[in-house]
Amino acid sequence: MRRSDPSPQYDYIVVGAGSAGCAVAARLAESGRHRVLLLEAGPVDRSPWIHLPIGYARTMFHPVLNWGFHTEPEPHMSQRRIYWPRGRCLGGSSSINGLIYIRGQAEDYDGWAAQGNDGWAWRDVLRYFVRAEDNGRGASPLHGAGGPLHVSDIGARHELMDAIIAGAGELGVPRNDDFNGAAQEGVGYYQLTARNGLRSSAAGYLKAARRRGNLSVVTGAQATRILFSGQRASGIRYIQGGRERTAACARELILSAGAVQSPQLLELSGIGDAARLARLGIPVTHHLPGVGENLQDHLQLRLMYRVARPITTNDDLRTLAGRLRIGLQWLFRRSGPLAVGINQGGLFARVLPEAARPDVQFHFGTVSADQAGARPHAWSGCTFSVCQLRPESRGEVHVRSADPTAPPAIRPRYLAAERDRRTALAALRFARQLADTAALRPYLVDEYRPGRDVASDDALLQFARDHGATIFHPVGTCRMGRDADAVVDARLRVRGVAGLRVADASIMPDIVSGNTNAPAIMIGEKAADMILEDAA
Repeated sequence: MRRSDPSPQYDYIVVGAGSAGCAVAARLAESGRHRVLLLEAGPVDRSPWIHLPIGYARTMFHPVLNWGFHTEPEPHMSQRRIYWPRGRCLGGSSSINGLIYIRGQAEDYDGWAAQGNDGWAWRDVLRYFVRAEDNGRGASPLHGAGGPLHVSDIGARHELMDAIIAGAGELGVPRNDDFNGAAQEGVGYYQLTARNGLRSSAAGYLKAARRRGNLSVVTGAQATRILFSGQRASGIRYIQGGRERTAACARELILSAGAVQSPQLLELSGIGDAARLARLGIPVTHHLPGVGENLQDHLQLRLMYRVARPITTNDDLRTLAGRLRIGLQWLFRRSGPLAVGINQGGLFARVLPEAARPDVQFHFGTVSADQAGARPHAWSGCTFSVCQLRPESRGEVHVRSADPTAPPAIRPRYLAAERDRRTALAALRFARQLADTAALRPYLVDEYRPGRDVASDDALLQFARDHGATIFHPVGTCRMGRDADAVVDARLRVRGVAGLRVADASIMPDIVSGNTNAPAIMIGEKAADMILEDAA
């Protein structure tokens, strides 16, 4: 591998053009005063499967647009190695996700602040959610207009989703037309990060920023090591086109590579547990044992039902006439299944007796398949996907070797905590109650998975172990806090070194109650403000 010419100089370098990284880089470059470099390991987001919402099924396993990680064998999940897709292109995972726009609960952020993270309470972060949005409903105290991220309502109602809403009402779950409004609890249609039938990813932040000329976006560039001058981050080493290159920063380096690869890059650069690094032959820059710890994720349990009538996306995709019909619907109206993706509606509810606020989330899809993103079943089907919002199980992400191209070892430790197992059982039983309501009985004729013969607690828990999967929300591996094991402080500065921050979902002390894309973008927005404030 050849070395490059002398390093170009920037004020700021951002590693990772995902949900947070695009926001950080664009906001740092906004004034035009600072030279900013944004590095992305994947390609430009030109693939049509990125921009078409239903293209999620193609990007889920795409060998170029997706890192395609796997966990280590999971001890509480039948020793399975679970597939972990992560975005690898401009926009990162916001370019390949299910487009669901959820912020979480106010109590999540107040909980972060209560742990000593000043400035992260709900009243502090709300303005960044609002600033990021261009909501189709217009501006309000809780929503924004004119931001880089388009957020819109699903264009057309679906009779099966309407029946789900009615059935949830029978169980006492209220109708909620805005899960990001005054309260999250309830059932209703999701808002999506889309506009006019096309995905809106975090890459939208880059359009105006790149025209200013002070933001350089370099794709196909995999970061391999942070460079230091003493204990201060001074640049980055990366591989592009088989050639080793470096870039220098005069002010700060910001890691936005996500909950898997931000801790990986820290450890490759000698920041982590000193004994672990020494065993791998990695020179220690700073002993910081919390790096890679505190991994959290939402475990997805999917119940699938056969539907009585051919009204599902399975039916639309099964025949040439169906595919032509939904294609024309998208082409002329920018609506229908191609514009929605996978999940149309959601439900936030309390299933444990002691829960004071919603502890589970449902995603309802008018499609069914043996695996998320796989070919739909040949019969009319739908999916009730449920996850525990605030799992207590904690895992880890650590490098296996000093090789920067080797994937790290991922150990989520799903269902390790007793409360998580209790919640899984309660959620599955609640889903069955919902399926058995008067509103849904005419639609749902058979439970395909797990099947009605799976009835006892032991059998249901075994179903969760055998079939549970990630819902793609890893966080927490560069935890923010004040204690000795925290990786970053409340200003997102890496403890023990200078000129280095982390700004992505890895800084979350505890996972938020819902999808993590919008919170990751918020973190990027807030990080940029803090960086510029500290520079001033």
